[in-house]
Amino acid sequence: MMPGKQDIDTYARDGVVLLRGLFADHVETLRAGVARNLDAPGPYASNNDKAGETGRFFDDYCNWERIPEFAEVVRDPAIAAAAGALMGSQRVQMFHDHVLVKEPGTSMATPWHSDGPYYFVQGQQTVSFWVPLDPVTDASLRCVAGSHLWEKDVLPTRWVSQEAFFEGDYMPLPDPEAEGMDIREWEMAPGDAVAFNFRTLHGARGNQSGSRRRAFSLRLVGEDARYVARPGPTSPPFPGHDMTPGARLREDWFPVLRA
Repeated sequence: MMPGKQDIDTYARDGVVLLRGLFADHVETLRAGVARNLDAPGPYASNNDKAGETGRFFDDYCNWERIPEFAEVVRDPAIAAAAGALMGSQRVQMFHDHVLVKEPGTSMATPWHSDGPYYFVQGQQTVSFWVPLDPVTDASLRCVAGSHLWEKDVLPTRWVSQEAFFEGDYMPLPDPEAEGMDIREWEMAPGDAVAFNFRTLHGARGNQSGSRRRAFSLRLVGEDARYVARPGPTSPPFPGHDMTPGARLREDWFPVLRA
């Protein structure tokens, strides 16, 4: 569904909201795209191999330009309109796509993190859509409500080693469960979407079910998004972008989906 006023207010207050069925018309298309991605991984693909963990946790990003099924969804005006409504921005610009597949019996969790510190973009008008392509219960996305408004960004860490991605003025990574934080998670059907701000702390459990959990994420930015220099290489890195601090993202690499 398209976000209504209550959804928009919830998103502004909590940094996360559930939108039932927003991608329902794209489920089969995205499943085909994920299959293509698994058959031909991109340069950033990883199986997140970690000692002591079982199963396969595949993730890959920045493939929409070479996978036509992803490009079709990225270009859907209805998705851009939903993003603009949540962000409070007429302008909606592509940032990147992300595929995450946890095969049955995958023990590794998606560690708690917020995306913003990994990126070279800053601004309050940001949104990620996390879309399961299979029914999910325990392997659903988990988000800490209100964390997008914390005074400092959370320290970015590497998923497997948990070492700092780079140094800077960041708050230590918290333990939301131990600290009694307000964690939002939902049982979801294929095509539902969790929308969350780039600064929202989130993670997901492993997949101990007997079925695959495929998810597609789409990251978009709005009017106030600007390039920012980080202390080291960002993720995604987008080498050779030639942008300068304070500039909008270059439109030939990051197309404007709604002006």
